[in-house]
Amino acid sequence: MSEHFPRTALQLCSMVRADRTVELSLNEVEIPAPGANDVIIRVEAAPINPSDLGLLLAGADITALAMTGTAGRPVVTAPLPDAAMRAARARVGQPMPVGNEGAGTVVAAGSSPSASALLGKTVAAAGGGMYAEYRSVDAAFCLALPAGTSAVDGASAFINPLTALGMIETMRLENHSALVHTAAASNLGQMLNRLCLADGIPLVSIVRRYTSRSISMAR
Repeated sequence: MSEHFPRTALQLCSMVRADRTVELSLNEVEIPAPGANDVIIRVEAAPINPSDLGLLLAGADITALAMTGTAGRPVVTAPLPDAAMRAARARVGQPMPVGNEGAGTVVAAGSSPSASALLGKTVAAAGGGMYAEYRSVDAAFCLALPAGTSAVDGASAFINPLTALGMIETMRLENHSALVHTAAASNLGQMLNRLCLADGIPLVSIVRRYTSRSISMAR
């Protein structure tokens, strides 16, 4: 059924404060016993996607970061410009867990066949709140990684791959014959490049590095 796991664990949260700052802190949260369809993942890797940064920083001015707290429990704050504060006003006073996806080892599982089949396996998960030591996730949101695949290699198994596939399918649905993609040196750009090469789709990849720009084409 399970191996030992703690009943509480640290989780990174972002909170917009009334003083027009965003606060990042490590909060101690309860790890509940898994329900029938749940698994408990010991999180070992998690990527930082643009959607994560939007929730994490809320548009804050990161050039004015300040740190308080302790070495083990730091608290980071940054001021919010007027536009960012207006956009985030509904978040004031609400600590929000961060991290759309990640990967790790399933250390406990519920009684359903789909959950118990994942016990002891390395899985990728799109459960939200993945910037944490442990995370309870519905087994339906988990992907068992092939044997020997590390959590680091599997942590980005959802957002970028599905985005790249979605771009290709949108191109086809709209009857386009090629794609143009900026920031092509990103993980998403590299995935899109491989998919277009495999499917014979003309792709213009715009790669930005510092102040220089170059254009490469997948043929």
